Amino acid sequence: MRTSRRFFLSGASLLAAAMVAGRASAQDVIGDILKSSARGNWDDQFDARASEGGKVASTLPIFSPQTVAFTEQAVAQYQNIVGQGGWVEVPATKKLELGVDDPDVMPLRKRLMVAGDLSQSAGISTAFDSYVDSAVKRFQLRHGLPADGSMGKYTYAAMNVSAQVRLGQLQTNLQRLKEKAGTLGNRYVLVDIPAAQIEAVENDRVVLRHTAIVGKIDRQTPIVNSKINEIIVNPYWNAPVSIVRKDIIPLMRKDPNYLKNSHIRLFAPDGSEVDPMNVDWSTDDAAKYRFRQDPGSENAMASVKINFPSPDGVYMHDTPQQSLFGKMMRFDSSGCVRVQNVRDLVTWILRDTPGWDRQHFEAAIKTGQNTPIQVTNPVPVHFLYLSAWSTGPGVVQFRDDVYALDGASELQITSSL
Repeated sequence: MRTSRRFFLSGASLLAAAMVAGRASAQDVIGDILKSSARGNWDDQFDARASEGGKVASTLPIFSPQTVAFTEQAVAQYQNIVGQGGWVEVPATKKLELGVDDPDVMPLRKRLMVAGDLSQSAGISTAFDSYVDSAVKRFQLRHGLPADGSMGKYTYAAMNVSAQVRLGQLQTNLQRLKEKAGTLGNRYVLVDIPAAQIEAVENDRVVLRHTAIVGKIDRQTPIVNSKINEIIVNPYWNAPVSIVRKDIIPLMRKDPNYLKNSHIRLFAPDGSEVDPMNVDWSTDDAAKYRFRQDPGSENAMASVKINFPSPDGVYMHDTPQQSLFGKMMRFDSSGCVRVQNVRDLVTWILRDTPGWDRQHFEAAIKTGQNTPIQVTNPVPVHFLYLSAWSTGPGVVQFRDDVYALDGASELQITSSL
């Protein structure tokens, strides 16, 4: 554990003074030391020492030749784990977290050691100590879970997928990697659907990473290979027929003012506007009309839409429902992709488009006017499906096989809990 000499000496002198004052006072001082600003550096070092592998965070693009090589190493690692009998199952009967002393921590330690999240030197005991806490957080990061160090149902479910199934998942996804890695271009946007994550890549490096909301299990985000050719500031939203049938018509049956309150206007095939009160909502006849929502704070795409040619008519966009990005399982759209901090991504996309720097872009949003922008150098965009990969020695990433494409029911964690 590295720490500055000044921090160590000041902490030691404080502790000595406290011991003179008494035991309770000493405990207070220890608490103050651990809560001091230097603890952040201590945690960084501690995490690295607690595990056998490297740091989970990386600027290496998912679909890079280096990722292929690391994933091949991961396949060999997991073949070895399977050959030695895999790992023990951790009893999912209680909440285990820092400070707990429980017999179930022993199999938890063994499980974390086998996959390299916990150093063998940490030993086997019943104590859920700081070593185990750091190891659980590392495991959670590798599996796309909130790194809170607490053993909840999703962490247990991910942890108790067998080594054999994880090996199969790696082998399946290695083939997907080999098909696309190194072919996406020098500058591109990647949406990894199972990870619900977006990468903006340039010169073989991730320069921006965004949390995403992707399609529900019954309204899946499709595989896409296209080019971003248009940005629309303050977009109109035209509701797809699927949403009209599944969502809007049932809502109108419950609340005849829904369209008006949502600033959605109705247009006939000839372009004339239709009064919703003149439509029979007891049938599906309304699906023949066009439903267009005006720009504004309640617009389904909020401030911006990222457009590209797509057979399925999907696109990327902002959202007024920012709270959705905080969800653990972000499969909540009707097929399109919502982007957290989308303005950063748009600024990057428009970098070579004259007159559209960040300041001009933000000013255009404030006008509330619908403004299409043609991208000077269209940026390749790829929606791909990858649920297992590795970005470094001992850094093996797994995600929920949300659309059941990996061939093992144990990997569909979202739908099973």
